[in-house]
Amino acid sequence: QLQLVESGGGLVQPGGALRLSCAASGFTLDSHAIGWFRQAPGKEREGVSCISSSGGSTTYADSVKGRFTISRDNAKNTVYLQMNSLKPEDTAVYYCAARFLLSRSWCSMTREQYSYWGQGTQVTVSS
Repeated sequence: QLQLVESGGGLVQPGGALRLSCAASGFTLDSHAIGWFRQAPGKEREGVSCISSSGGSTTYADSVKGRFTISRDNAKNTVYLQMNSLKPEDTAVYYCAARFLLSRSWCSMTREQYSYWGQGTQVTVSS
């Protein structure tokens, strides 16, 4: 069974940091582009960051640029999202998504482009 599992969410104070993980089971991530998305209550799910299967191409939403870093360890079949300088407006459920493709340099922050989704992990930034 193909599955993505996010972990690492939690409650953190403004200015704090968290590292989210996205682990795959049932398939290997090394031929998949990965996107991180988030959804706050009452809002649409939005793209946060993405990384190509090679790791050589990354993209960030303007709202997180300079604070978040996406990376991947294909040997561990895991993708990470390091989140620093967290703000209350970063509060949301964070999801990772995967898409298999032959291109090693492609990634997208458009949710319709992705085939597999995890169940999400809650991130709450509050004092």
